[in-house]
Amino acid sequence: MKVIDLIQNTKKTAFSYEILPPIKGTGIDKIYETIENLREFDPQYINITTHCSEYVYKDLGNGMFQQSRLRRRPGTVAVAAAIQNKYDIIVVPHILCSGFSREETEYVLLDLQFLGITDLLVLRGDKAEHESSFTPETDGYTHAIDLQEQINQFNKGIFVDGSEMKVTATPFSYGIACYPEKHEEAPNLDTDIFWLKKKVEAGAEYAVTQMFYDNRKYFEFVDKAKKAGINIPIIPGIKPFKRMAQLSMIPKTFKIDLPEELTKEVVKCKNDEEVRQVGVEWCIAQCKELMAHETPSIHFYSIAAVDSIRDVAKIIY
Repeated sequence: MKVIDLIQNTKKTAFSYEILPPIKGTGIDKIYETIENLREFDPQYINITTHCSEYVYKDLGNGMFQQSRLRRRPGTVAVAAAIQNKYDIIVVPHILCSGFSREETEYVLLDLQFLGITDLLVLRGDKAEHESSFTPETDGYTHAIDLQEQINQFNKGIFVDGSEMKVTATPFSYGIACYPEKHEEAPNLDTDIFWLKKKVEAGAEYAVTQMFYDNRKYFEFVDKAKKAGINIPIIPGIKPFKRMAQLSMIPKTFKIDLPEELTKEVVKCKNDEEVRQVGVEWCIAQCKELMAHETPSIHFYSIAAVDSIRDVAKIIY
């Protein structure tokens, strides 16, 4: 069963979450621990992020630095396969423009096809820290909609060089990202929704939002999308607020606003444990309101927040 089928056929709001592959050399046990901690809430699917290489600098000790590229979190495909094999749960690896050429993307699709993994989340990916604007790989893509086209062609049995596959398998089904407070590079929300519609017309079956803390913005976004003719499920992406430092970090990093009510409660806190409790309570209220509006699924971002997500899930699931 595909993610879109799970979303559309569930009788209650589905629970899902996103995890990161382990840092190179640290092993997969931490991921299994996360899954075990959240297993009782019956996750319908688990997303696995993909991370491209980045530039690092090694101090040569003589005042000089050597530039090289390092991929800190490899293994998305292997992690997805391991989880699917061990837990018999649908896994959704992220497929990126960032850091991948067309040929490299094709190899990833072939590996996933061999493993029987047919659900994807298709994303452009973030620009590298050293870049002022997004730069694709040589023979790569600048926009997610172009990556969608390669996947669509692959589903039809056509490789990037135009040759045909001798044997085809189950086609890939995929979702995309969307931004209730607009993508940081979009000039306005209307333009963002225009491109969201183009991605839906290109084959996206559902969309998962950037995290948000103000449900009103999500509801307004969904309403605006529907009026534009976008009828796929729009899954809210949620992450419990956890630390005082996030008051400045979240708006800066994710280009989203924090509601005044949440901010007032956080600044009253004496330490991060009190902040965590405020974040859990806020998240519970968010999720209950989303469920009351018959949202088909809630997707949690779990990095550094598994304990809070567990506390929330105990109440709402």
